[in-house]
Amino acid sequence: MDLLNTLVDKGLRRETPTRDEALAVLATTDDELLDVVAAAGKVRRHWFGRRVKLNYLVNLKSGLCPEDCSYCSQRLGSKADILKYTWLKPDEASQAAAAGLAGGAKRVCLVASGRGPTDRDVDRVSDTIKAIKEQNEDVEVCACLGLLSDGQAERLREAGADAYNHNLNTSESTYGEITTTHTYADRVDTVRKAHAAGLSACSGLIAGMGETDEDLVDVVFSLRELDPDSVPVNFLIPFGGTPLAKEWNLTPQRCLRILAMVRFVCPDVEVRIAGGREVHLRTMQPLALHLANSIFLGDYLTSEGQAGKADLEMIADAGFEVEGAGEVTLPEHRTGGGACGSHGDTGCGSHEGGGCGSHEGGVCGTAPAIAPSPAASADEPRPDLVAVRRRGAGTDLAPNA
Repeated sequence: MDLLNTLVDKGLRRETPTRDEALAVLATTDDELLDVVAAAGKVRRHWFGRRVKLNYLVNLKSGLCPEDCSYCSQRLGSKADILKYTWLKPDEASQAAAAGLAGGAKRVCLVASGRGPTDRDVDRVSDTIKAIKEQNEDVEVCACLGLLSDGQAERLREAGADAYNHNLNTSESTYGEITTTHTYADRVDTVRKAHAAGLSACSGLIAGMGETDEDLVDVVFSLRELDPDSVPVNFLIPFGGTPLAKEWNLTPQRCLRILAMVRFVCPDVEVRIAGGREVHLRTMQPLALHLANSIFLGDYLTSEGQAGKADLEMIADAGFEVEGAGEVTLPEHRTGGGACGSHGDTGCGSHEGGGCGSHEGGVCGTAPAIAPSPAASADEPRPDLVAVRRRGAGTDLAPNA
């Protein structure tokens, strides 16, 4: 296809495709899908080789959020039967993080539900960052705490944070249909605050909320303009008890096209498959590694993911390798200066929780890796695909990592 040849050439030169080209990727047929994956895979391998970066989520504070984000199990008014607990102590969070690091994760993402942190909350998280880094000197830490006030990003940076995650989630024109308690502009402002403080900015999207192709292209082009180091791509988990519980709009093929479009628009950025890969990509997860160079290991914030051991086997079986702690994720031209310059790589971003932006994923770690495909419009929750997290942070049970 002339389109794909053009997109590969532009990706290798870091040249932005046109909106029409990005839309055309989303409009390709199933017969063309493997060609799309192969083309985007060339761009991914050019900038990131066959490395896969592993990230591990620690939910510092779960549920009870005052924001009304329609996709979120922790939202105001959510009837989802999730874990609810207040702030983990620094030693508890450090112990939770250690499980992910032992499983091969190179970055720990510290997430807390809520609109945004108070100054006392920043103190808590700062103590947690220090506790984690005392035990694991080389670990990267990304904070994901919601909307930031002036000076808070700088304080997190001083405490040792490497990155800050805050997702745009959807296009500016449709944002008000998803959330009313804060604005799209609020989210953009927080990403810019992280950049300005010298943190590696991480910002992504959620697909599957009923958006159009134009909405997806809009948000990805907005992300390109913000220039985060990391773009997490979440696929909506339709949690029972949330307003979007019946939004089963995604197929594995659709997810692969979205990931390919993101890779073409953001060729040299860490593209992470975040919440929802187990639910919507299912047996096609290994193919997605040809498009994205980063995933979350194990469980998510309020839902359970594929077993950590299965993640590692999937990466190896697909012919990829886990990125080591001593390897720099981003290409050299992105680490020689700018927001991320002195400390490396990318951010968090799996969608759940108020302003935090870490979406959620998955199939329970003890469940079969192959799950049945959801109906086009499901009227009931799908416990076979969406299992609430009952282990790890906030519980007495061992985490999945």
